[in-house]
Amino acid sequence: GIAFGVDKTLAIFDLTHDIPPFDIWEAAYRLSQTSLYWPPGTVFVSVVDPGVGTARKSVVLKTQSGHFFVGPNNGTLTLVAEQLGIAAVREIDEARNRIAGSELSYTFHGRDVYAFVGARLASEQLAFNDVGSELPAQVKNIPHQKASLTDDGLAGTIPVLDIQYGNIWTNIHYDLLQQMGIAKNELVCVKIFHDNDQKYAGQMPYVNTFGDVPEGEPLVYINSLLNVSVALNLANFAQRYGIESGADWKITFSRCP
Repeated sequence: GIAFGVDKTLAIFDLTHDIPPFDIWEAAYRLSQTSLYWPPGTVFVSVVDPGVGTARKSVVLKTQSGHFFVGPNNGTLTLVAEQLGIAAVREIDEARNRIAGSELSYTFHGRDVYAFVGARLASEQLAFNDVGSELPAQVKNIPHQKASLTDDGLAGTIPVLDIQYGNIWTNIHYDLLQQMGIAKNELVCVKIFHDNDQKYAGQMPYVNTFGDVPEGEPLVYINSLLNVSVALNLANFAQRYGIESGADWKITFSRCP
């Protein structure tokens, strides 16, 4: 309603309301997952904000790709900043850029500040330079392990699950699998760890799609983001083996002996 109150002609889309409460990392990942597919000039509003009303800064990130991201500078912009590059960051001047009459509310910035600023940016009623003071060209970063290729194989993390189906999505891009020299239908040894505790170890083929293996059998495949992933055909891998996601979940791929 706030956005339509700014401009009734705006095209507004809900990307998701299913981020687990307070999960800044998943919000960061979902932003990076979708932003590549929207045209330059798109304004994203992200409100996963456990620190709402505190001293954390409210910002607009302009990326080198020409996208805008409105929200708290709490780590949710980590991956889009890496992926799309930082052109500039401005702190939202909340004295000038918020809904009139909302000044006494400290717990609803998604409505009072972010939706309002995002709509004004998208409708060109607010220029980026008028958002507020320019900050150093950086955002708060959530530390995370980058994918790597060594003599032992591939190592990465499980940033999120393909939650509806229980597939394991890694941060390992398919080009690393190519560099490793794994061929289609070759068996791969997969290990999954939570901290230093091994949760899974097994062998599975690298194939194109789920139906390339029998029902209930494991596979390695490339997901829609072109990252290496693990699944069971017509079954839930995460549920069967008790796998979750986050920076403390690690996964390795190696050639089977």
